Amino acid sequence: MPAVFALPTVSARRLSTVGALAALSVFGLAAAASAHVTVNPGTAEQGGFTKVSFRVPNERDDASTTKVQVDLPTDTPVAFVSVRPVPGWTVKVEKSKLKTPVEMEGSKLTEAVSRITWSGGKIDAGQFQEFDVSMGPLPSNATRMLFKAEQTYTGGEVVKWDQDPGDGQNEPEHPAPELKLTPKGAAQAAATGPTAQVKPAAAAPAEEDASDGTARVLGGIGVAVGVIGLGVGGYGLSRARGRA
Repeated sequence: MPAVFALPTVSARRLSTVGALAALSVFGLAAAASAHVTVNPGTAEQGGFTKVSFRVPNERDDASTTKVQVDLPTDTPVAFVSVRPVPGWTVKVEKSKLKTPVEMEGSKLTEAVSRITWSGGKIDAGQFQEFDVSMGPLPSNATRMLFKAEQTYTGGEVVKWDQDPGDGQNEPEHPAPELKLTPKGAAQAAATGPTAQVKPAAAAPAEEDASDGTARVLGGIGVAVGVIGLGVGGYGLSRARGRA
C-alpha cells in the first residue's frame, strides 16, 4: 500500500522545487534589471537649479566598488556645480574648456565642470551609495542630459555606463544615467490644471528615477510569480503529507 502513494509524494516534491526555482529566477531577473547607475530624480526643469543623486549599486558578489566617475556633458554645460561630501570618500572635480563659449545670464561661459570622481570609499556586495550634486542653471535648449559613468571594482574591473538609453523601450546593457529636462513651469501647470483635479497622481513631480520603471514592473511580476510558485509547492507538500 505505501508504494501507491510514492508517485504523488515525488510529484509534490517536484512541484515544490519548480515553484521555488521559478520564484528565485524571476526575483534574480528583477534585481539584475535594476542594478545600474542612475540619476535621481530623473527629471528637472529647464533653466533651473536642481539637486540630483547618482545612485550606485554594487553588482558583484565577490568585489566592492572603490571608485565612481561621472562625466557631465560639455555640449549642454552648467555654470555652477557643487558636491555634497560623502563620509569615507574623496571627491575630485575637474573642469575643461568649452569648444564654443556659451552665453549664460549675460556672461560667456568658457569652461565648465566636465568630470566628478569619488574614490577611497567602498560599496560592498548587496549595498549601494548615493552621491549628491547640485547644479544649474540647467540648459533651456535641451530635453535631456546624459551622464556617462564608470564604476571601478576591487581587482581593477571597470564597468562603463555610457550607452544611450534611447526611448526606454529597449534598454541597453549599460545605460548612461539620464536626466530628462521639462519646459519651465510645466510641473506647476500640471499641478494646477484641470487634468490634475481628475487624476492628481499624474501631476506629482517625478521624484523617482524614470529609468527604474522597467525594474519596478519586473519586480512586481517577480513577486507575483514567486508567490504563485511557492503556493503551488506548498500545496503539493501538504497533499503529500496528508496522504502519507
